[in-house]
Amino acid sequence: MLPFHQHTATLQPLHHLPIAPATHTLLHLGCSNRSVPSPQCQQTLLPHLLLQMVGTTISYNAPTYLDDVLKLATFFSGGESVVGVVRGEAVWPLQNVLKSDVVKFFSVKDMLGVINHWNLLKDSIYMEGPGVALSSVNLQAPFPRPSGAIMCIGKNYLDHVKEVDTWKSAPGIATPDAPKHPIVFTKAPQSVVGPGAAIKYPHGISSHVDYEAELAVIIGKRGRAIKREDALAHVFGYTILNDVTARDLQKRHQQWFLGKSCDTFCPMGPWIVPASEIDGQNLLIQCWINDELRQNGRTSQMIFSIAELIETISAAITLEPGDIIATGTPAGVGSGFNPPRHLSPGDSIRIRIEGIGELHNTVEY
Repeated sequence: MLPFHQHTATLQPLHHLPIAPATHTLLHLGCSNRSVPSPQCQQTLLPHLLLQMVGTTISYNAPTYLDDVLKLATFFSGGESVVGVVRGEAVWPLQNVLKSDVVKFFSVKDMLGVINHWNLLKDSIYMEGPGVALSSVNLQAPFPRPSGAIMCIGKNYLDHVKEVDTWKSAPGIATPDAPKHPIVFTKAPQSVVGPGAAIKYPHGISSHVDYEAELAVIIGKRGRAIKREDALAHVFGYTILNDVTARDLQKRHQQWFLGKSCDTFCPMGPWIVPASEIDGQNLLIQCWINDELRQNGRTSQMIFSIAELIETISAAITLEPGDIIATGTPAGVGSGFNPPRHLSPGDSIRIRIEGIGELHNTVEY
């Protein structure tokens, strides 16, 4: 059983709460990052909460995993891709930690299957034993080959708009002013690679390869013409995405697709954090190149919020579970320097987003 630490909270009296088997550690979304469990959480934290009521004041011992964040990863196991639950420095194959009555009805093959059945799966995860050390598994992108769209947003941080004026002056690409409407483009699914994978330098077609650290939104609920106030209910979770870009191709062709979609130009991962765990609109986002901090912003600085982006895109396109929206990058890209500081073979890239983790990749010949 996990260790406990003491908390005190004021809650309404609890009635007829079911007791889960004491031999299991029960995970339930909505419990993490809370010093006081939500009403939905109260039922699933027992028997780990040792309750002592005095009027409406409850003193309880809460497990330390309340301060941890649940993460869903795709990794290789036994020669195939498996979805797992990550806690701390360990991962458990999801299929192995589901209650037996749920396993009878679901065979979780990939992340899209998890998303489609998450409302049933999320309350049925019981993690036993030490798990598998993350250092011993080969993590993949959450969607090794996305079946849905990878939609990206250009110029969504004002400081980034200002820094790229020098190279985005070609007609048909963009104006140097902050956009009045979101700039939406796509990346090819075959450009996706996972944590630790190499970014292949496109010799012969580009010599101006750049990085863009971005928060990626994973859609969890189908919808069209979604209102802004309802938009976040369609978000399953968040991950990290590096919108690697061949700036010379981007400028040469004016349409951005080729410059954004070279093979290996979409590192993603290391996992998905469900939306109930973090506030995607208020996260620190940073990027280091060879251990030099280049990008340092917050998602609260977006010109168009996550909800606005979902509203805008869904006005024309039906969003499906598994669709990905990369929300733009803050200032500090290589092309923003004078002279530009583009990527070269041998460079290492480390992107960190608060509450999610870090995505590491290197550039290779």
